[in-house]
Amino acid sequence: MTQPDYSYEQAARAKGFLRIAGVDEVGRGPLAGPVTAAAVILDAEAIPEGLNDSKKLSLKRREALEADIFGSAEVAIAHATVEEIDSLNILRASHLAMERAVAALDPPPDYLLIDGNLIPKGLTQPAEGVVKGDGKSVSIAAASIVAKLARDRVMVDLAQQFPGYGWEKNAGYPSKQHRDALIELGVTPHHRRSFKPVHNILYQE
Repeated sequence: MTQPDYSYEQAARAKGFLRIAGVDEVGRGPLAGPVTAAAVILDAEAIPEGLNDSKKLSLKRREALEADIFGSAEVAIAHATVEEIDSLNILRASHLAMERAVAALDPPPDYLLIDGNLIPKGLTQPAEGVVKGDGKSVSIAAASIVAKLARDRVMVDLAQQFPGYGWEKNAGYPSKQHRDALIELGVTPHHRRSFKPVHNILYQE
């Protein structure tokens, strides 16, 4: 299994860029909750060991790496709300979250490595899309870890207010428990009304 490395960052540094941020988002697929993005500028001299796509890491490993990332890198996290997801669409909302995360880095980055093949249009810096970037670039991997943990914590908090949907475990993804609860308990203010399973319950005859 190949691990992400620093080669994309090194290529950008060779072009004269110094503040290179990896950017990733999490939460496009869930039926509930925000979409969350992170932007991370790693210190080339202190890259945490074992960075990888957050989906390939255990919770314990993610949390240990998160502490290392916050200890050595510059990190910004941002969200787009359920209302924004429903009014814009999920792709645009996830790009908005990325734009907000990049904007929250101060001083700003001068080059961006974005997970995926689309560059959010609101970004002003030179940027490069990296398909499956969380498995290729350590900066994007770091952003994927930070974004996932931040969003999971939001969902755990929301699960306290709206028990029964299993958000503390499924993070709002359409697990069987979550789909069954939607039918039994109904739609909450944190559900994405533009997503078909939610829409169908709201507007069934």
